[in-house]
Amino acid sequence: MPGDTDPRVVRGPDVIRTSKRGFWLLKNPATNKGLAYSQEERDRLGLSALLPPRILSIEQQVELEMEHLRAKPDALEKYIGLSVLQDRNEVLFHRVLVEHLAELMPIVYTPTVGLACQKYSHIQRSVRGIWLTPADIDRIPERLREYPLQDIRLIVVTDNERILGLGDQGAGGMGIPIGKLALYIAGAGIHPSKVLPISLDVGTDNPELLDDPLYMGHPGRRLRGAGYDAFIEAFVEGVREVFPRAVVQWEDFHKDHAFEILARYRRRIPCFNDDIQGTAAVAVAGVLAGLRITGQSLRDQRFVYMGAGEACTGICQLARASMRAEGVEEEVIARAHLLFDRKGLLREGIPVREPYKEGLVASRAVLGHYGLDGIDDPTPEQVIARVKPTVLIGATATPGMFHRTMIEEMARHVERPIVMPLSNPNSKSECSPKEAIEWTGGRAIVATGSPFADVVHDGVRHVIGQGNNVFIFPGVGLGVILSQMQEVPDEVFYAAARALADSVDDERLLLGALYPDPSDLREASAKVAAAVIRYAGESRLGRPVPDAEVEGVVRESMWFPRYVPILPRKPAPTPGESG
Repeated sequence: MPGDTDPRVVRGPDVIRTSKRGFWLLKNPATNKGLAYSQEERDRLGLSALLPPRILSIEQQVELEMEHLRAKPDALEKYIGLSVLQDRNEVLFHRVLVEHLAELMPIVYTPTVGLACQKYSHIQRSVRGIWLTPADIDRIPERLREYPLQDIRLIVVTDNERILGLGDQGAGGMGIPIGKLALYIAGAGIHPSKVLPISLDVGTDNPELLDDPLYMGHPGRRLRGAGYDAFIEAFVEGVREVFPRAVVQWEDFHKDHAFEILARYRRRIPCFNDDIQGTAAVAVAGVLAGLRITGQSLRDQRFVYMGAGEACTGICQLARASMRAEGVEEEVIARAHLLFDRKGLLREGIPVREPYKEGLVASRAVLGHYGLDGIDDPTPEQVIARVKPTVLIGATATPGMFHRTMIEEMARHVERPIVMPLSNPNSKSECSPKEAIEWTGGRAIVATGSPFADVVHDGVRHVIGQGNNVFIFPGVGLGVILSQMQEVPDEVFYAAARALADSVDDERLLLGALYPDPSDLREASAKVAAAVIRYAGESRLGRPVPDAEVEGVVRESMWFPRYVPILPRKPAPTPGESG
């Protein structure tokens, strides 16, 4: 077993030794090379008669797989085709993904993965990962040990209740951990043998799924209350026992659980919630990149948020922390962030039910500063007219939430407004980039949560950067693993946001893009991982790595999908023999 400082911790083996031969090697996605087995390997492993005589390079296999994918009629069929490839030949699957990230990221993740989650029970050809139900509560360690790979360093786990902007998808939510781990592997080079997707299938309240006779999940209403809490506790204890070196990413939990789970377990296991902290980091990174365009400082920004759930709450908290880290006074920070939830502006005098919102309520002093204290129920337009926000962020899963009047009012006061409709998938976006750019006369700097095409306005091309968490979570996960952090504080995500903002090249900024091109994901992830390792060392929360060696440690640890030699496992020595 390699030590924690060995690159193979996440890079994987340089050679595979196996007792299997012939047919069984072709049926194992970890050992199957298809027509890329050399003749020597075919002879040595009993494959010569089982394969056509032609030997292909992995580059030729990639070309062939892309030909197959591009011939498929729609995005869902491409998703299914990629899933089948992953189950057949994992090295080739990840090589295809790495070499065609910009084209395939919308297939393996948003927006196509949302449709795949909705149709999961009817499109899956095989299953992956670990599935736990309430019936397993007393034997979770036993269930985790059923997984054939035990040196797990990264887990993405969901209870399936808040899948993208689509809500409760039951067992179909497993498509999210699987998709995110594919991007961890492609983006950060964490070997497939080191990652594990887990579904906490506690039931579903989705009537369409419960009425479907072919639904593959736990066929009952969602577990709630004390029973749910006990199940999560048992899961965490099981992970601590079976996978003690694993980082846990909580994924797509409902806000009623997400904040509480993060607060309860973040000091017991190294963990983070991507919907809260990852979304926050990518949004703050977009703002910081936008300031490279406008030439302004973070101190001078004013934010209005449409939404006060996991995403906007996390963004607001990290944006406040970022301003604080740059020396901005608390009074200025308090005036710089105003949030709307379903009931209206969060403000003093109007009770909030959710504890996580309490620190985000605008005080009477803030309301008075903007002349809002005399308005019973301020509208977004009224708030925008008085606050004059430089940044408008939405995460409501409500299409059209950014009204034309809001954007036009914002543009009256700000030369280059930053507009971020972040809801996924595209159909849930608060407005389209085209609308935001037209309503501001071409002055808006726009980033979205899902991929959108470039916009041409008055002959000027605007590149729409995608504020996809994929630019944050792979690098954070890799950095936490390599630095051996036992806790993942919020400051990690500020370090990640700054690294991501700095990774956007000047050419893309000139075109209005606030994020790197997806094809540059591995480079961006390496920079984020390096920033996390440096933070871990400076804060003494992880093992120190000399500054000059950080980038080398990161790059040496990143797996690139290529075939490795497959050799017969040496037989165990018989009694009386050495070796």
